[in-house]
Amino acid sequence: MASIQKYVLIVASPDDVWAAVRDVGNVHERLVPGLLTDCKLDGDTRIVTFANGMIVREPIIAIDDNEHRLAWAAVGGQFKHYNASLQVFDEGAGLTRLVWIADLLPNELATMVDDLMEQGLAIMKDTLEG
Repeated sequence: MASIQKYVLIVASPDDVWAAVRDVGNVHERLVPGLLTDCKLDGDTRIVTFANGMIVREPIIAIDDNEHRLAWAAVGGQFKHYNASLQVFDEGAGLTRLVWIADLLPNELATMVDDLMEQGLAIMKDTLEG
């Protein structure tokens, strides 16, 4: 199983970053505008639309306000398995570390996911610092 871990430092308060991360129904506006063009909630599942037209169902596994951690999965499509988490850490002095971990199968999708995560974190940094 491929496992990808990435992080970015953001010049914003951890509370502000966590508020955006935990707002699961507005990920397309508050975290990754442009990469995602739409997001709809269906119970505990968000349905996200990527800029390339791909639509993915993402069951929300956990929103942990104590640990500032969001966990979700992706169902269907090319993945046999996909789960991910975003976690917010206070680095002090107005800095926040945002950590994104994804585990997936098949392994052949790791390069595509790695690229999307890089793109996503860059957009999150720009959005949250803007």
